[in-house]
Amino acid sequence: MTRVIERIDQLVGEHALKLSERLQAHRAQLFPPDARREMRRFTSGEAADLLGVKDAYLRKLHLDGKGPSPEIRGNGRRFYSPEDIYTLRKLLESGAKAPGTYLPGRREGDHLQVITVINFKGGSGKTTTAAHLAQKLALDGYRVLAVDLDPQASLSALHGFQPEFDLLDGGTLYDAIQYDDPVPLQQVIQRTYFTNLDLIPGNLDLMEFEHDTPRVLVQRGGNLFFTRVGDVLSTVEEDYDVVVMDCPPQLGYLTMSALSAATAVLVTVHPQMLDVMSMCQFLLMVSNLLGVVSEAGGDMSYDWLRYVITRYEPGDGPQNQMVSFMRSMFGEYVLNHSVLKSTAISDAGITKQTLYEVEKSQFTRATYERAMESLNAVNGEIESLLQQAWGRGDGA
Repeated sequence: MTRVIERIDQLVGEHALKLSERLQAHRAQLFPPDARREMRRFTSGEAADLLGVKDAYLRKLHLDGKGPSPEIRGNGRRFYSPEDIYTLRKLLESGAKAPGTYLPGRREGDHLQVITVINFKGGSGKTTTAAHLAQKLALDGYRVLAVDLDPQASLSALHGFQPEFDLLDGGTLYDAIQYDDPVPLQQVIQRTYFTNLDLIPGNLDLMEFEHDTPRVLVQRGGNLFFTRVGDVLSTVEEDYDVVVMDCPPQLGYLTMSALSAATAVLVTVHPQMLDVMSMCQFLLMVSNLLGVVSEAGGDMSYDWLRYVITRYEPGDGPQNQMVSFMRSMFGEYVLNHSVLKSTAISDAGITKQTLYEVEKSQFTRATYERAMESLNAVNGEIESLLQQAWGRGDGA
């Protein structure tokens, strides 16, 4: 039998082209080219929960002609867009007794919060965690910039960007941090269909930073590569309260620069032995490399670092053992709440959406509410950490 030897570069290229075409067709079916992707509307009960008021109070505002007019559907049910909810926040904030009651973002003197979401191992729920965190903060009234630093660009895909079709001429963070002729960061920031949420999408161009940096270090010497992400973020810091960066699953120059720019670090952990062992190696490398960066003048001080348990199955005995092991090892550095493994979250991802985007009616009530409660608890805990970093104690 004669073995047929194929050139791997050509074979992989053919497979990539086929897959790309199929994904493009899938996207066109979900969101036709002439369609504008929009965020769903929220029931009055959901809107009230987001605002922290009673539904009856929203109804009274509507009847009194205050605030935006909701969409009225069958049986008189009221629905609010994210923009409506933000308008209500501003209205309620104007009459609030304590500042930040409805608009909880930065006040004078508060620094920009930059959260890097990292893990060395794929499949830890890193991008899912980053996407849901960025979106929930936006829904809660924060001005959020999400940054996709992963060349695989999953965070971008969740927000409607398919890199090989939508970013043919650049448009990633690499454009702003490249060593020769960088562009202003504002030029690569994209508005999303989420009120208060902007995005810097990613694609394979980000790998160029990994290739350029060694060459520049040799040619120019002493170039502070690790300050580049922080430097460009500083040019837009007045426009945002929080930046959420989804890092690649590797510890390269890009991740080190992102960690240098960070004010907080969120490490996602899937509670299985191999994943925890991988995380151990990752932490050792982070410590060693960032120690070198610190000695070279990098700022390695953070407001907080936390581990978040993801894809957690409470009925799985070995997973419970790993969670207990981590809590005994790291104590308060492990978030109290975990992101549960849920078909609701994974099914939403099939249509390139998060749980905050899909309609509740697409799932059984118990499945949806269980997943949503899990996500909100984790994101609420992170929000409290943000508030504490701004000196607001228990998040008040």
